[in-house]
Amino acid sequence: MGDTPDDLPPLTGLPVPIKDLEPVAGVRLTHGSPVLRDAVAPADSDLVARLREAGAVLPGKTNTPEFGSSCYTENGVAPPSRNPWDTDLSPGGSSGGAAAAVAAGLAPVAHGSDGGGSIRIPASACGLFGLKPTRGRISGAPLRPDLAGLSTAGPLARDVRDAALLLDAMAFSGPGDHFTAPPLPPGESFTDHVDRDPGRLRVGCYATTGFAGIPVHPDVLAAHEEAVRLLGDLGHEVEEVPEPGDAHFGGAFMEDFQVLWAAMASAAPVAPSREAELGPLNRWLRERARATPVPDYIAACARLQRGVRSMVAAAEPFDAVLSPTLAAPPVPVGHFTGGGPEEEFRRMTGFTPFTSVYNVSGQPSVSVPLHWSPGGLPVGAMLTGRMGGEGTLLSLSAQLERARPWAQRVPPGWNA
Repeated sequence: MGDTPDDLPPLTGLPVPIKDLEPVAGVRLTHGSPVLRDAVAPADSDLVARLREAGAVLPGKTNTPEFGSSCYTENGVAPPSRNPWDTDLSPGGSSGGAAAAVAAGLAPVAHGSDGGGSIRIPASACGLFGLKPTRGRISGAPLRPDLAGLSTAGPLARDVRDAALLLDAMAFSGPGDHFTAPPLPPGESFTDHVDRDPGRLRVGCYATTGFAGIPVHPDVLAAHEEAVRLLGDLGHEVEEVPEPGDAHFGGAFMEDFQVLWAAMASAAPVAPSREAELGPLNRWLRERARATPVPDYIAACARLQRGVRSMVAAAEPFDAVLSPTLAAPPVPVGHFTGGGPEEEFRRMTGFTPFTSVYNVSGQPSVSVPLHWSPGGLPVGAMLTGRMGGEGTLLSLSAQLERARPWAQRVPPGWNA
């Protein structure tokens, strides 16, 4: 007798494309950069090896901006990734190729990564469910050092159950990891939480950007209010809370985060003799990192850590916090470029003011596709949980999905 379905690996036969920042043995690993256009990974990363062991089929790599440094997916290696809801628009980034593939029906789920919003941003822009896990839930071992703990892998999917299934396969710790996430109780899985009633939760909410003063699009505010009403209708207690920038970081969050972002960009494996081949944004970030004295970097990390401690303590009474995912609906391809790297960074900050604070805090965070604009474009709502609280977010997201089934909506021309 052959294996029964219960005996097979959990992802048997499931196509899972891999973002082109992750090594897959024998496959090009360009990191979205012309400098590495012809580089080939000699071996799988530990994460890719786990997906293979779980039975996944790896159909190919998905497009990413150069070194994942931007919130849109355009580079010097491949054509720009486009949004299946309107191909003149960007799918976001940096996991934009992954999100476009899932939204267009090319794959049921995809591997992504998120260092400042890079799973949640394209999830919002493409009408998907995207999950950034708790810091330390998915190891970057042995190849991806992230001393600040900003970045993590995570799933993009059309529904909550598929995302939970992929998270179960991706979650692991590696020797020497700087961070580990609180484990699930013995015998439990993230998929188990999809079928659980979340109970009556206390949910904080905000939709402003505080000291940053970034305007939020009316369609996004409408989506936020719709999410507040839906949570209330489902029996949850929802109350306004101060946005993290004002209440906890003293208005200096974005400046300090930019110091860390530049430092991460400077760690990309590029020989000094080839830096001229990089795109303008990465050249600028690397120059900025070299011009930042080590004591200034340490001070920025310390201020962020103090802010995180204050923020996490203030959020402790809440089971989840609701905010917009993005400040605007999807924008056109090319929207962020053309004004020089400083202007590009300013435009990116104006589009994504809500996501990066939870990379700094390390909390799990999801984008839920609850709203469509009058023009038919997806607008995500972001829910963030306590450290180790992916299970609560999955239960709540599945409840929202049952109440407002978004998978019934598909991009034009896509045959579900």
